[in-house]
Amino acid sequence: MHGAYHGEYKVPGGKLVVVDLDAEDGVLRNVRVAGDFFLEPDEAILAIDRALEGAPVDTDASGLAARIDAALPPGTQMFGLTAEGVGVAVRRALAHATDWTDYDWQLIHEPPQSPALHMALDEVITAEVAAGRRPPTLRVWEWGAPAVVIGSFQSLRNEVDPEAAARHGIQVVRRISGGGAMFIEPGNTITYSLSVPDALVQGLSFTDSYAYLDDWVLGALADMGIRAWYQPLNDIATDAGKIAGAAQKRMVTGHGAVLHHVTMAYDIDADRMTEVLRIGREKLSDKGTKSAKKRVDPLRRQTGLPRETVIERMIASFRGRYGLTEGHVTEDELTRAKELAETKFGTAEWTARVP
Repeated sequence: MHGAYHGEYKVPGGKLVVVDLDAEDGVLRNVRVAGDFFLEPDEAILAIDRALEGAPVDTDASGLAARIDAALPPGTQMFGLTAEGVGVAVRRALAHATDWTDYDWQLIHEPPQSPALHMALDEVITAEVAAGRRPPTLRVWEWGAPAVVIGSFQSLRNEVDPEAAARHGIQVVRRISGGGAMFIEPGNTITYSLSVPDALVQGLSFTDSYAYLDDWVLGALADMGIRAWYQPLNDIATDAGKIAGAAQKRMVTGHGAVLHHVTMAYDIDADRMTEVLRIGREKLSDKGTKSAKKRVDPLRRQTGLPRETVIERMIASFRGRYGLTEGHVTEDELTRAKELAETKFGTAEWTARVP
């Protein structure tokens, strides 16, 4: 590994870190860290550069951060910057990672579709991004029916009360990503998917990629007066409680792609949710609450805005940051998704693959 490298990384909730460096004989040389962060004292920036000089090129972000922490002058204050963030920027430079603004993003926001078809569209669209036949895509969902969406590895019988689901006319579907069960009511739920090239998250750990891909929506929520943050591993939270959960699936075909989808609670029928979902004490134990009803604080109460307005403002925020052109599901994508919905996502075999 030789040559000049450039990497950028916006620290979640912080500022942009820019790194330029050379790689010579397996180590970092001529490292220069910059950005719009705040750092005191002034000489700390030179200490960071010196700490990275000579580091082996295969040092991970945590190892690079440890070198930085050990070299900082006593009393150093960082604002919008972390040692780990610098380490990530170095890893992204060495991996030739891309940035959000390197792409022409496409928006898909179409009329309501069935839960099984939504599962299939996620798989098809992300596969198309991996193959290079589709640009990175933000797809905002409209739900055609109430549903419970369980994670790829969850036990069906442990998560859902089938009698309660049937009584309320709620379909149960299984997605391709991991994570927990989501209770979906069409007028009370906001769901979106990001289908992105693998290059966008190069140099990021699995955990860091969640925060990185969630950062734009935190900005959109802030514009609506909501102070929200990423809560590891896959939640978006506020002072009043959790408002969203995210999940990911990596695709290694073609050039590689990542599916990152998020379900947000605009409003919620908590009584119905707790009838249908088997939410156990163990799941609640690390959330600091004894009631599932207290875990989620809907956006309707926090924003005072109609659901459609919240979605419009989210889309506008994304467009303002990265650009976004109107798009649609192609005929070929829809044909393949319908086939998958019928042969995979709508089948008992898939839904109960973990009984």
